[in-house]
Amino acid sequence: MEPIQYGYGLPPDYSTHGAAIDQLIYVLHGFMIFLFVAWGIFLLYCLIRYRRREGHAASYESNKSKLPKYAEVAVVLVEVFMLVGLSFPVWSKYKTGFPAEKEALLTRVVGQQFVWNIQYAGDDGKLGRSDPKLMSDSNPLGIDAKDPAAWDDVVAANQFHVPLNHPIISHISSKDVIHSFGVPVLRLKQDAIPGMEVPIWFTATKTGSFDIICSQLCGVGHSLMKGTVTVDSAEDFKKWMSEQPKDFKPKAAAEDTAKGADKGKV
Repeated sequence: MEPIQYGYGLPPDYSTHGAAIDQLIYVLHGFMIFLFVAWGIFLLYCLIRYRRREGHAASYESNKSKLPKYAEVAVVLVEVFMLVGLSFPVWSKYKTGFPAEKEALLTRVVGQQFVWNIQYAGDDGKLGRSDPKLMSDSNPLGIDAKDPAAWDDVVAANQFHVPLNHPIISHISSKDVIHSFGVPVLRLKQDAIPGMEVPIWFTATKTGSFDIICSQLCGVGHSLMKGTVTVDSAEDFKKWMSEQPKDFKPKAAAEDTAKGADKGKV
């Protein structure tokens, strides 16, 4: 697949929720451009109209015109409309309109200097329990070693495979410092905060491989913290999942089972 060319405009949108976000961005920027041009013209007018010249003395009396006040009120009303009437509904729908967990693929993404760790729910459709206290170099996701729901989970690093046209729910967190999980073509950006899980959701509408970037300066290797979201067809995703190791039954649980068996023999 050819790499995406990021130009001066917005990157291509390959998500179900991206169109509403793009429309909001265009409206906000259009209004700001209008304000910038209008105030620029007004400033230029004032520079010419009230320039210093012979026969004209400076006046220190306040302006009696109500036009500036009307203009300020109009600007405030438009900004309130864009915030309450446009921004809030789009943001609220995205943040509260999560798909049902039984209909979505459950995943967990944990940022770490300088890699993205991803956990997928296995065949049982449940994510194994995680705990920040369990995070370590060998267990960056903090997966509970004794939770049976984790034994069929899939773990990957910097490779985030998702099925096409299927809702994905991801719990975003961090192992060390604040990162920011960003996928421009899916209109995703969420801070990854140590000790806190923030859920996001999305549905990809185009197959291909797309960049995961860290949108928050996170250390000397920040520029190297890159990953890939690969949107597969349903068949290709199923095949990929089947090829991944899924036996996550930890040694601790296995040892406990073995000890119990030995005690039973006594």
